[in-house]
Amino acid sequence: MVFDVTIVGGGLVGAALARALQGSGLQCALIDASPPAQEPDAWDSRVYALSPATQSFLQDIGIWGELDAQRIAPVRLMRVFGDTAGSRLEFSAYECGVDRLASIVESGRLQNALWRALQQQSDLTLFAPARPATLRHDGGAVEVGLETGAMVRTRLLVGADGLHSWVRSTAGIDSRLNPIGQTAVVANFSCTQPHMDIAYQWFRKDGVLAWLPLPGERFSMVWSTPEAHAHHLTSMPSASLCETVAEAGAYTLGPLELITAPASFALARLTVPRRVRPRLALVGDAAHVIHPLAGQGVNLGFGDAQALARLLRQNRDEATRSDPGDWLMLRRFERSRAEDILAMRLATGGLRWLFEARWPGIDRLRGLGLNLTDRVPVVKNLLARRAMGYSPGAHRAS
Repeated sequence: MVFDVTIVGGGLVGAALARALQGSGLQCALIDASPPAQEPDAWDSRVYALSPATQSFLQDIGIWGELDAQRIAPVRLMRVFGDTAGSRLEFSAYECGVDRLASIVESGRLQNALWRALQQQSDLTLFAPARPATLRHDGGAVEVGLETGAMVRTRLLVGADGLHSWVRSTAGIDSRLNPIGQTAVVANFSCTQPHMDIAYQWFRKDGVLAWLPLPGERFSMVWSTPEAHAHHLTSMPSASLCETVAEAGAYTLGPLELITAPASFALARLTVPRRVRPRLALVGDAAHVIHPLAGQGVNLGFGDAQALARLLRQNRDEATRSDPGDWLMLRRFERSRAEDILAMRLATGGLRWLFEARWPGIDRLRGLGLNLTDRVPVVKNLLARRAMGYSPGAHRAS
């Protein structure tokens, strides 16, 4: 079994890359250990705030229109509160000249839409469920042995297999994984006051609390907090959790009712200095993981898929360099993503450091900084456009 491009990992980013290569003239394969389960009717407690740039990419590859519009909520306004009274920063889609700042989409429904499309893709071979077992460079190709004994030979191997990437570790690619001592608690609530398509974020002494609007009078919560507090939240009776979350959000949306049980996952930061090797590239969480406080991790991953697919298509059109594993092309891909990844890493790391600092008077300085930023529209809109994916490193798919 010989392929031009083989992707290990069929999560959102790996599946999007495979879909973006449809009709490129490249024969592709995707290896995944566990294809997505059929989507339930209940609301998914894990949601993503997809940027307008990501939405455009999903439209280009024929996925956005396959999602149920009744399950997608726009974010037209975002309000950020500091840990002192009166400190506030507001981002408006209207002021930025766009329809929305982001779209809130359930993870499972997006995953299923991607896989339905992949199953109809004639130039893609799916190995799922399947697990890779061995990796060997062999001249002009890479050989991946599966646990079943089958052998896949490919001219380019892409690791899209997440934080604990098998491809990255087996290939011996250096990485730095740093647990940050926090856990994200996620849950969905119904509310008694309409959210008006507004997302909220509070920088608190016990972590960062975000409320993301869902269709109707519902919202999804992400509370990034120290492990002990996260355990306390997930152990609470439903009524106590609703009261705690409502109080933490200053009862902005009135009394709450829990509609999905809380879940939690540990947070970590991953840095990979070199994200390409000869005939190998890393994308998504296999290549970089940042703090979720800006909600940009999945958007960075989709940006990786978009950029790599674009360069593979361009490379395919150049008769003198049609090899999908071409080293110069892979280096171009790595450089094209460096700015966006670094900018988000510095922004999220800097904000986390700033709001966790406990120096005397630092809380007042934080509040002053938020208020000053809120009063300078040029700076505020630049920050918003960066978060929406409108930056020098962002590209539309070919």
